[in-house]
Amino acid sequence: MEKKTRLPEILIASSDKKLSAMITRLKKENKLRKIAPRVYATNLTDAPEIIVRRNLYMIIGQLYPGALISHRSAFELRPSPEGHFYLTYAYTKNIPLPGIVLHLVAGPKPIGKDIPYLDGLFISNPARAFLENLQLGYVRNGVSKCLPQAQLEERLEKKLLANGEKELNRLRDEAREISGQLHLENEFKLLDRIIGAILSTREAEVMEGESAKAWAVGEPYDPERISLFSTLFEHLSQKEFKHYADINTTEPAYRNFAFFESYFSNYIEGTEFEVEEAKQIVDTGVALPTRDEDSHDVLGTFYITSNRKEMSILPRDPGDLISILQRRHAILLSARPTKTPGLFKEQNNKAGSSHFVDFRLVRGTLKKGFEIYNAIQDPVAKAYFILFMISEVHPFNDGNGRISRIMMNAELTAAGMPKVIIPTVFRIDYIDALKRLTQNGEPATIIRAMERVRLWSSGLDGTDYDALKVYMEQCNAFRDEQEYILKF
Repeated sequence: MEKKTRLPEILIASSDKKLSAMITRLKKENKLRKIAPRVYATNLTDAPEIIVRRNLYMIIGQLYPGALISHRSAFELRPSPEGHFYLTYAYTKNIPLPGIVLHLVAGPKPIGKDIPYLDGLFISNPARAFLENLQLGYVRNGVSKCLPQAQLEERLEKKLLANGEKELNRLRDEAREISGQLHLENEFKLLDRIIGAILSTREAEVMEGESAKAWAVGEPYDPERISLFSTLFEHLSQKEFKHYADINTTEPAYRNFAFFESYFSNYIEGTEFEVEEAKQIVDTGVALPTRDEDSHDVLGTFYITSNRKEMSILPRDPGDLISILQRRHAILLSARPTKTPGLFKEQNNKAGSSHFVDFRLVRGTLKKGFEIYNAIQDPVAKAYFILFMISEVHPFNDGNGRISRIMMNAELTAAGMPKVIIPTVFRIDYIDALKRLTQNGEPATIIRAMERVRLWSSGLDGTDYDALKVYMEQCNAFRDEQEYILKF
């Protein structure tokens, strides 16, 4: 029995006589349809636009052999949102295809450093692509072959963050080397100025993007985190938060509350003590002999959280925010010199799959984030915002979770409201809610979780230490098994 040959989805007409005869026969048998000049589809079901997208490189490779995917398409490697795709070729012409317009731009052929790709095509190497996109691109009907300069600056920033200054210098050297061959000398001069500004060796006036300008003046920030902070700000601005009265107005009640606040804040981060052990450390001020550093973590946290005056200090400007963070962190981790207490991190950190703000962007991101924080009016909203901002930036080598909760509770203390305790039983709810905002840009869950635990915390009366402890036990606060939930 003769085996049937499966036809390709696309056939491109050419001078090949056998292929021409096949196309003629298949058309007569209604097994082929023409979807563009010289382009035929054996797929008689799907829309031509879908077929072309699926077979785009094969179509281009056969229609325009040796073409170079260039300009914005060299970066995007797909048609623009408006359906435009750019190629450097032997001549200039616009070719309409179903759902896509191919723009052939007359220019130099692929050179040695350009990247061989599918079906005989090439892709502009990164240095060439940056030069091409810095050409004076004419915008017709809102369409340009070049990406906006601000987007190019963002791409250069990401290269810097990923591989350091040497990567930008390597790219610049390569662009210098090929610019004459491509007749893009003026474009190289602009690229040289942009890279120099990002590396703070040139003036910043050449920059167009806000993030790149920040690099140029020495205070770069993480634009994706600022966008995330803006999302949280917008969500918080739509909410009305109930203001509970603080029932722990006496000094003993405030201190008892602060003890449990410190105990749980450390327990969440893995510094685990029995409650009475931690109480002994706080009451005596003496570390357990076998756990000196852990004991001082509890003491440092309690020293801050039990001081109502300290917990009423709020940042007035970006510099003040940095000063407060570093001072509190120095107290918190005073017994851990290897964690550089009071100093921002000098290498990147992560938790599981979550990567935090690059260490070079910490100051700038905090200062830019402060602008959003400062626009929030409601103290509860400010508390939730600064909690997430500090947690997300993760400015220190260690102690970031504790510092973020201290900054949150300072907002509430300053407003005369009860502070929030995150008990052990609520740890997973709390961490998962933070992750949902970090990874999915979804702020509703963390706000809902914080509102639940804030309501629970508002009823904690620290007047009698033993009574408060018993009540917390009844609420499952100390449980770390997943089957338990926080009770009211």
